[in-house]
Amino acid sequence: MRNPFLACAAVVLTAAVLAACGSSADGNDPEAAGAQRPAASGPSVPGPSATTPTTPAAPAAPATEGPAVPDPSAPAATAEGPKTPSDEITPATGTFTKKQKEYLEDRVPKGMDPAAVLQTGQETCDKLRYLVKADRDTAVGAIAAQEIPDAPAAVAGLCPQHQDLVDEAAYAYVDGTHTGKTLRPGVYRSASPTTSCSWQITGAGDKELASGTSDTGKSRKITIPKSARTFTSTGCYAWLAEGAEG
Repeated sequence: MRNPFLACAAVVLTAAVLAACGSSADGNDPEAAGAQRPAASGPSVPGPSATTPTTPAAPAAPATEGPAVPDPSAPAATAEGPKTPSDEITPATGTFTKKQKEYLEDRVPKGMDPAAVLQTGQETCDKLRYLVKADRDTAVGAIAAQEIPDAPAAVAGLCPQHQDLVDEAAYAYVDGTHTGKTLRPGVYRSASPTTSCSWQITGAGDKELASGTSDTGKSRKITIPKSARTFTSTGCYAWLAEGAEG
């Protein structure tokens, strides 16, 4: 991840999720668990991977100095293979709410605890809830960059209050090269750029229409004209359409 804020956010978010997993569900909360949530580590926030010490004698880095490492046993929301029929999706204890059952439909692999699949979706909502309070543009950029896996499905099924983030992310441009019909004219702002942010807009015949760099790490605004044919961004993370919010 290009924004150092996210690495720090993982520590706070991990503690919050672990606390939530140990509490009972609240039926009035759209993100509340309807069944006992299996023990698991807190959700990781998009961020730089923790560097593993290469010197044998060096002590392992404390857990509080880096982002949470994703649990390798966490189920993939879109895992391939036979799925458990909807009428057989029941928790080991307690019950699922109607909304949770709808989310789990066609998402639980045969033989897997549906509560584990539900937890994965709830952790996605937890990440978004934390990020949007800290920095909304970063939350939108993380969805656009697909650094929060399966966010659209989790939002639609478990935390619809964040649907505006998903909608805005659909119109964002992440780092890379965008061409042809994927280009939409308008004003865009960079979300969580690095200090090595650069961009270029070219038109017909590769004629440069605009370009720039920024080493401040602060958001910049650009305009993609109707005549643009290619837009290339590096180190800027994501560009969000102005006026897309709300």
